[in-house]
Amino acid sequence: MMIRQFLAWTQHDSAGRRAEAASALARAYLYGNLGPEAAWEAKTAILALLDDPSPLVRRALAEACAASARAPRPLVVTLAADQPEIAGLVLARSPILNDADLVDAAAMGGEAIRHVIAGRHHLTHAVAGALAEIGGPETLRRLAANPTAQITTGRLLRMVERHGDDAALREALLARADLPLEVRHAVAARLAETLAGFVTACGWLTPERGERMSRETRERAVLDLCAPAGAAALIRVVQHLRTSGQLNAGLVLRAILSGEMVFAEAALSDLSGLDRARVAGLVRSARGYPGLHARAGLPQALLPAFAAALSAWREAGTGAAALSGAGLSRRMIERALTACEDMPFSEMQAVTALLARYEAEAARDEARAVARAIAEQAEAREAARLEAERVAAEWRQAQAREAATRDAATRALAAPAEEALPAAPEPIEIRAGATGAEPVAVVDAEAIRFAAEAQTAVALPESVSAVLDALPEAILSSFREEQVRLAASRQDAIIADEAGPDEARLAAEAVLETIPAALVASYRADRERLKLAA
Repeated sequence: MMIRQFLAWTQHDSAGRRAEAASALARAYLYGNLGPEAAWEAKTAILALLDDPSPLVRRALAEACAASARAPRPLVVTLAADQPEIAGLVLARSPILNDADLVDAAAMGGEAIRHVIAGRHHLTHAVAGALAEIGGPETLRRLAANPTAQITTGRLLRMVERHGDDAALREALLARADLPLEVRHAVAARLAETLAGFVTACGWLTPERGERMSRETRERAVLDLCAPAGAAALIRVVQHLRTSGQLNAGLVLRAILSGEMVFAEAALSDLSGLDRARVAGLVRSARGYPGLHARAGLPQALLPAFAAALSAWREAGTGAAALSGAGLSRRMIERALTACEDMPFSEMQAVTALLARYEAEAARDEARAVARAIAEQAEAREAARLEAERVAAEWRQAQAREAATRDAATRALAAPAEEALPAAPEPIEIRAGATGAEPVAVVDAEAIRFAAEAQTAVALPESVSAVLDALPEAILSSFREEQVRLAASRQDAIIADEAGPDEARLAAEAVLETIPAALVASYRADRERLKLAA
């Protein structure tokens, strides 16, 4: 009953409503646990929906069935041949499609279809090989960037051969963790060809010079790549070079002059057909190498250069001489040039020209190494100078902070003593004369008291200070006033000496008249108490 309701829903006039009905019907078939009869009816209805004229309905079916392994195979195969927007949904994920379906879709579909297939997980060798043969640069970039794609070495080389001039493809290939060594060399060689073509097109080099530069760059690249490689990878690279026509006498001579004897022995073994151990023994024998040279098919004109280079290498191996330099060894090149001096000019010219280029390359390599070392030393000295300046600046700042700390501590110690001393009041003017109109002297009584107390506080022992602290405040006040009056009396005496007897007497009387009688009585009582306390 439910299936018939879905079928009735799929007959709606609106394409959007029909697409919703198709999606619901497909999901009910895939995940609804229908009975046999209901499942058959649902499957039949879904297949019938493939004839719907609206792409919205077929897209809804593709979205519902793309990742399901229970989807009807006729439905998935039909959707894989639909419009690219619909076909891409099932071609990217459907587990129903096999290698034949994917290869056929890649062959019949456009670049958009091939691009979608290149991103599928766990692509097999067959599908990846088909894409490598017919895919465009964008498809090959996605295929190379797919880490789960199984691509053979031959197909990788085919990708480089077809679209190796694409920089993004080269980067994607070099980023693969499982990229074989021969493919890396092919990528480097294609890059060298691209650069040579660029400088030739710009008119900077002639085509002949550009070709030679490209060849020498490829030779150096293959030696750099093979230096850390194992024996199996080295054999594959040598076979690849031989089949591609890049294994020649110049490359073998460069390997010997560079000290890459493992590569040289592998190359001579491949060219001569002899066992690797046998070739290694002949290379280390001065008498046995000429026969190996002839069997490998190398030019006879290069035999003196090969023999001299191998002789220098043997001497270096036994400690008789030292080989120095980065890459090519200038000592071995000089030995080879010396050995070629007795050759006829017609044979010597090409060999000496090749060795001269190698010598120039070795000199430039050594100059780069020396310049790099000098630059590193200069950078180290500059870094040391900057570090010394930084340390000196930090030391000066630390010294300044320490001096500021000492000044602050000194001020902190001096501040309590200054705060303990009370501020001196304004001086008291004492006027003489009957009318008191003219000032005679100014007596700073509080200053005198302040100095006396400060002197007493410093000079008195602790026992006397304790006795004074125990006295009543009235007695201390009276004592302080007595001290003030005594100071004033001494000042009056000084004034009297200067003014004369009469004036002094008049001034004393004026001062005594200003003292209240009660204060005099209190002073006498305090004097009596002080005597009793003593």
